[in-house]
Amino acid sequence: MAGKSGAILSPVETRSSDRPAPVTWSWGLVPAAAVSGSAFLLFAVQWRAAGYGLLLAGLLLALLLDRALAKHLLLIGIGLGIISTMSLRADLSDAGMLRFTVTLGGAVAVPYLVSRYVFREDVIRFPVRTGRPWSRLEWSYLGVVVLLGYLVLPAYFIGAGVYRNWPEVTTPELIGRLFVGVNGVGLWDELFFICTVFALLRHHFTFWTANLLQAVVFVSFLWELGYRSWGPLLTFPFVLVQGWTFARTRSLPYVVAVHLLFDLVVFGVLVQAHNPDFPRIFVTTP
Repeated sequence: MAGKSGAILSPVETRSSDRPAPVTWSWGLVPAAAVSGSAFLLFAVQWRAAGYGLLLAGLLLALLLDRALAKHLLLIGIGLGIISTMSLRADLSDAGMLRFTVTLGGAVAVPYLVSRYVFREDVIRFPVRTGRPWSRLEWSYLGVVVLLGYLVLPAYFIGAGVYRNWPEVTTPELIGRLFVGVNGVGLWDELFFICTVFALLRHHFTFWTANLLQAVVFVSFLWELGYRSWGPLLTFPFVLVQGWTFARTRSLPYVVAVHLLFDLVVFGVLVQAHNPDFPRIFVTTP
């Protein structure tokens, strides 16, 4: 279904009468860009004071321009604030995995609960049952994702040396913890960046505007997590395609499947990188 601007409607947006008609440009884009840009300062370059300052400035400006937008940017800001309370450096210890679970879980749960029970709205959704089977094209795309990951990710992680941003995994226990951690964060990515950040932004802006803004937040998070060097050349297109795929399929399980299959290859490459004596299964390993 197309909005008044002709953009594809996100499956997570509401169609209530109070929803603003999406436009190509509005002054509300300025505070929205400030909130998204604060993620770059908080996570990518880790200038916490500047990041919080830009976030606060964006929220205050939104309050002056559009209170409905201000409410939704506040929800995004709450999530960003919760995430910023901890380091995103991968940690496979019991304490580290618990910290990730509680903090990242709170970044999804708190905005959702505030939106649903304080603001009394239904913008943040997690659409699991779509009632539509995946098409042949969608099944084929899953294979394409695995193939591209198989060919590209070894050159990135091992060639650029970024695998060192993850702990060494040289025992079965650590390999198992890495598997749980990679998949857990991959699932959370879709719940927060797509179902929360993208959904809230899409309520006010055209599809590609909202998608680009959420991509800035998503890629900034991934940078601190460890996807550095030329990683954004991979992650930014992937994130944009995930937003587009979610809008077209209207299926959280599908975008999660795409993400976790990609992360399965990430997991395999990290294990290979930290265990060079293992049999090589990636033909593009440097």
